[in-house]
Amino acid sequence: MSSMRNVVQRRNHKERAQPAQRGKWGILEKHKDYSLRARDYNEKKKRLKILREKAAERNPDEFSYGMLSSKTDRHGRRIQDRGNLSLSQDAVKLLKTQDAGYLKTVIQQTRRTREKMEQQCLLNDDNVHTFASKEDIDGGQHVIFAGTREEQQVLNSAQSNTQSTSTPATDLDGIASDGTIQVGQGSRKRTCIDSRQTARRAAEERLELKQQRAARKVRKRQQEGQQSRLKALKARERDLLAAEQQLGNGRARMSNSIGGVNKAGVRWKVRERKR
Repeated sequence: MSSMRNVVQRRNHKERAQPAQRGKWGILEKHKDYSLRARDYNEKKKRLKILREKAAERNPDEFSYGMLSSKTDRHGRRIQDRGNLSLSQDAVKLLKTQDAGYLKTVIQQTRRTREKMEQQCLLNDDNVHTFASKEDIDGGQHVIFAGTREEQQVLNSAQSNTQSTSTPATDLDGIASDGTIQVGQGSRKRTCIDSRQTARRAAEERLELKQQRAARKVRKRQQEGQQSRLKALKARERDLLAAEQQLGNGRARMSNSIGGVNKAGVRWKVRERKR
């Protein structure tokens, strides 16, 4: 009869899952998890009970020779040896010398990088620029650097006067002032050409302003990135210098050449010979 009961397929009983609204609490605890937690809790409870009994029944006059070699801190906790080997004085000095050499090398590298970054930031600064248009620079013409806006206006006026004297003026009839006859195509056609040129010039100016605005944004982002990297380099150099100074003070204290502060907070200094 039992064999026939095993033949019939029975339903698989599944454990209940964690509800969706309680998903933030993790997986739902099952009975086996509760058993492990309860067993651990009871073991800790028994251990604490034994320790309380020992503390209540201890003898205040108890003594053992191990107490002579053991040490405790100010909170009464026992300090044990970790098994680390203490280095000799010469070995510690040698290690500190190597650390000082490494710090000096890293400080030099950081200083060179910082100086190079400062030069780049100075060259990319907006305050350092020329009062010349892009066409003059790209065309390979002579660029005159002006110190102020007033000097720039004076230079521009002088340049416009030289251009006006070099090119002959043309009257409305198409005849130049030097006697040469210009080819005329009618006032209506000339007006249409002038309007087209004005529209083309306005479109070129708008495109140039748009390009200048985009270039200024890119240059501003680059300057901000350089400034942040420069600030990080300065902070790193400052920390390295402080570490080098602290290491030098430690080496000097080991050689008894300067004073310092002991573990108890008492300041001391090297006694100098009276002259």
